[in-house]
Amino acid sequence: MSSTSTFDTWVSCPKPNPQASLRLFCFPYAGGAALTFRTWPDSLPIAIDICPVELPGRGKRIRSAPFTRLQLLVQAIAIALLPYLDKPFAFFGHSMGGLVSFELARLLRKKYGKSPVHLFVSGYRAPQVPDPDPPIHDLPDPEFLEELRRLNGTPEVVLENTELMQMLLPAIRADFAVIETYAYTPESPLDCPITAFGGLQDREVSSDDLKAWIEQTNAAFSMHMLPGDHFFLQSAQPLLLQLLSQELYPHI
Repeated sequence: MSSTSTFDTWVSCPKPNPQASLRLFCFPYAGGAALTFRTWPDSLPIAIDICPVELPGRGKRIRSAPFTRLQLLVQAIAIALLPYLDKPFAFFGHSMGGLVSFELARLLRKKYGKSPVHLFVSGYRAPQVPDPDPPIHDLPDPEFLEELRRLNGTPEVVLENTELMQMLLPAIRADFAVIETYAYTPESPLDCPITAFGGLQDREVSSDDLKAWIEQTNAAFSMHMLPGDHFFLQSAQPLLLQLLSQELYPHI
């Protein structure tokens, strides 16, 4: 595997494991960073190499300009990940990360003939389901911050830190632009299994929105509803990681 600095800026492995038999690439929610997944290696089998993807405009890449269109973002990620696809791999994406990982899987199939062994989509409706909400990425700051508060994914202490929010807002707005300008194009279903996760108290994504992912795979489909709102990723993390381990076990 090549490890030039260009690739390393995209992929951050908190505990690299050359002996791992499978790489799990993790894609964060809008405004999220690779740091979201920093503790995952402690709870998943050692045979799984956890590889969070750091998008531009946050974390160690805070000075890089964020993408505002999904197609361009996915093309850039694909090039960065290619050196890491020398062993079986799977994708996990939460919210925006679910959409990114899905379109990345389609691009890798079309352009490079590669496929994840499993696609995990979390807290995001199936791509063919229209977004019922009006776009927010170009709202004035006060209204935009109010929407972030409503989604309950940004801690109040962060929202109230004006200096910090000024630094984070460009990336968060760009991520919402990525989601809100996305136009689904029908293609044949993926050949890898898809597992969808949802929050029982999530007001943004319903179980029907998640069930619709079944149309995107020719292989097995499963769905798990976990306790919590849109950010059950954090509140129900032990259960989520237990289910991930079970699904990935046959591949390690």
